[in-house]
Amino acid sequence: MATAISGGGRIRTNIPAMNAYNSLIKSADAIATHQLRLSTGKRINSAADDVSGYITSRALQARNSALRASLNSVGDAKNVTAISQDALDNINDLLIDIKESAAIASSGALGTDEKVALAKGAYRLAEQIQFITDSTVFGGEQLLQGSYSGDWTVGYYANNRLLEIDVNLNKDNIDFNVQSRDFDLNATRSAEGDFGAGAIAANFAGVTGLNLEALNEVNAEDLGIFGTGEVKTTLFSLSEALNNVNKVASYLGGIQVRLNSQEELLNSQITNYSAAISRIEDADVAVEQLGLVKEQFLQQASTISLAQANQIPQQYLQLFG
Repeated sequence: MATAISGGGRIRTNIPAMNAYNSLIKSADAIATHQLRLSTGKRINSAADDVSGYITSRALQARNSALRASLNSVGDAKNVTAISQDALDNINDLLIDIKESAAIASSGALGTDEKVALAKGAYRLAEQIQFITDSTVFGGEQLLQGSYSGDWTVGYYANNRLLEIDVNLNKDNIDFNVQSRDFDLNATRSAEGDFGAGAIAANFAGVTGLNLEALNEVNAEDLGIFGTGEVKTTLFSLSEALNNVNKVASYLGGIQVRLNSQEELLNSQITNYSAAISRIEDADVAVEQLGLVKEQFLQQASTISLAQANQIPQQYLQLFG
């Protein structure tokens, strides 16, 4: 704090001029600070501006960056569930159509040729199911072939422990709650690309007694799974297949509900953290502008006072005349 000391009649040390000069320097420093804050938009431009605020804002920024990364991870996980869900919806519709063909074939009013035609048409739908399972891919990994599992970091606890959500489409996932039945799980697609009987079983945790490749084996001499003695088993197996597909879809739906909730929470947290960082670190433009005008006025006043103080020694020199 400056003290008003005149220095009496001493001319070697001009105390009023020194006071005016110190005030001028102080005003210049304050003006520089206000201008820096106005140009950067930040109240805290270095740790020296506010030590505690600097530490707090940097900690909040670090957590906010992690939350933004988690938000991106939630989006990727939602993509996996959405892609898988759409594929399962398509498979469900195709299985319904296959079951409808089998139900029509169970009618005693149909002849052999009609049943063979229905089986061949159903086989084309089965080929489409295989294509869907083969082509449903995310990040280079096939989602519906019974081996996909991915962990997604979607948040952080207060102690920075990770919150992870597992999207597990492995055929052994107990969350599907599907009992294993007798079925040939070793059947595969041939080199020519024929539909493999085991594909549905492996991907959807078991389809009882149903070999979709057998649809293509139905002929006039042997109606096979569309025959009178087998069609009931075929219908039951298709019902099991539909039930299993729906269980996987329900599993994915539950995960997607959780992800939607987490996404909403992260968006809210990111906004709140950003607001907290802004209150600590950002400059109030109106306040800084008012401070700048005040300091500019004081600077001008200090300049005038310094000029006047520098004339004081001249007054005392007149005593020698």
